[in-house]
Amino acid sequence: MSRTVRAAAERAAPSGEAATVAEAFAVALPVGRWSSDPAVVDGHRLDRSGWVPVGRPLGVAFARDVADVQAVLRVAETQQVTVTVRGAGTGLAGGAAAGAGTVVLDVSGLNRIRELSVDDALAVVEPGVITADLDAAARAAGLSYPPDPASAAISTIGGNIATNAGGLRCAKYGVTRESVLGLDVVLPSGEVIHTGRRTVKGVAGYDLTGLFVGSEGTLGVIVGATVRLRPLPRATVTLAAFFDTLPAAVDAVTALAAAGVVPAVAELLDARTVAAVNALTGGGDPAASEAVFLLVQTDGFGADAEADVAQAVLAEQARLVRRSSDAATAQALLEARRAALPALERLGRVLIEDIAVPRSRLAEAARRVTEIGAAAGVDIYTLAHVADGNLHPIIVVDPAEPEIPPRAWAAAEQIFALALELGGTVTGEHGVGVLKRRWLAAELDPATHDLQRRLRSTLDPAGTLTPGRAL
Repeated sequence: MSRTVRAAAERAAPSGEAATVAEAFAVALPVGRWSSDPAVVDGHRLDRSGWVPVGRPLGVAFARDVADVQAVLRVAETQQVTVTVRGAGTGLAGGAAAGAGTVVLDVSGLNRIRELSVDDALAVVEPGVITADLDAAARAAGLSYPPDPASAAISTIGGNIATNAGGLRCAKYGVTRESVLGLDVVLPSGEVIHTGRRTVKGVAGYDLTGLFVGSEGTLGVIVGATVRLRPLPRATVTLAAFFDTLPAAVDAVTALAAAGVVPAVAELLDARTVAAVNALTGGGDPAASEAVFLLVQTDGFGADAEADVAQAVLAEQARLVRRSSDAATAQALLEARRAALPALERLGRVLIEDIAVPRSRLAEAARRVTEIGAAAGVDIYTLAHVADGNLHPIIVVDPAEPEIPPRAWAAAEQIFALALELGGTVTGEHGVGVLKRRWLAAELDPATHDLQRRLRSTLDPAGTLTPGRAL
């Protein structure tokens, strides 16, 4: 064996203590549900945030049922090791990235839709169900699952619940929390609890369901969810509007709200992002070259009447407004929006930010993000769930640079500070994870921050679950 190969093998091999811990997990789980193979571990240690923690996890536990999750947490408590919970690994804040000394608990194999009730308009699902698959199953029954993150085709329900994900349809239907009726959760001790109910209304006891939604895997492991479904809209109208400037597009959305329009979708891409998407897809409207793109959808029984109002409002400031009731056209435009992040990832390494501000401050926020990029000398591309005041400034760095340069981090810091200055938040839907923990302390008052830490320590006194995340 060459010196180089031998050194690599020695680095990959677990120490005696680590091997003993790994063996405890292997014994506790059915055959094939534990791996400490370096290749397998490396394939499960990162998420889409770009954050790379130090070291390699001890191994990966592949849960296929609730008993597997209980076994992993009980062994972790006995062996005094930490656990990082993982679904599809699509998170953007480092929440599912795992480093040395931890165990990855992969719950993507818990992927069954246990029940879909048309009469009660709900579904009971496991955390590994792909978001788009649940929506497709609901649509086959004449219903829909409204939460619609841009990653819906690859992200899981459990991950969406853990981060309280938003998405394209949250302008009208709300973020994930509004669709979660109840949860099955394994606590760090291995105990299973059931929160919430199957009814739309219910106020008996504390809202533990709401506590776990958005907790980023720090309080317990979600192993089941009862989620609310909605009727399929009887009609949908899509408006594609193009503007000369970003502030003009934002002002138009503000005017929509003033006119009483509640769009199901209101998505904005700045001109540079539109160009990147067109380069990826080979599409684009020649009449809308170098324009800011705003996608608006209205739905329901009054979709056409609401679209009439929206079209008139948008036309006052837009360079061009196109209207369609064709499902294929609508789908193509939505797919163009979903292609934004992949298109930017082709250009370089990305820092994906996620701030939200009051809608009345959105135009100012968009303008100042542009100024921050120019002053710092970094490329910032802006996407937005614009009806919610949720901006995604994406910093793209030359892939030739070995690390994210200080000027990019400085621009990100200024964006967070801007959000708080304008009365907003440093994360609208991606979560705090690892990357925004310092800024969470800046956003929360000390008493509130301390209370949240005490709640966490009450449920997880040993600090087993997802250490170093969220708080």
